[in-house]
Amino acid sequence: MDIQLKKGVLDLCVLGTLEHEDNYGYNIYRLINDALGISESTIYPILRKMVKQGLLDTTLQDSPDGPPRKYFTITDAGVKQLQTLRASWQSFVKRVERFIEE
Repeated sequence: MDIQLKKGVLDLCVLGTLEHEDNYGYNIYRLINDALGISESTIYPILRKMVKQGLLDTTLQDSPDGPPRKYFTITDAGVKQLQTLRASWQSFVKRVERFIEE
């Protein structure tokens, strides 16, 4: 998949991943990587940016495998942003499909 296409949907994917369940950075990366094939270093700047924007909150939770993990939780502002991004994505896909349908 083209890198520019991936960059355009990563915020949507991160928020969508956290919509129903809190998660930690590496697992968020793994879930998105399985679908899109991204590098691990891509996800952490996005998570930090979203925390700074108030779209995500963080908490430390104990890990059975070592030190505590930083879990990310979507905020009310994050849910609103997810709804906006989702609507934009769906509109975009409909418009593009007109050009690529057989």
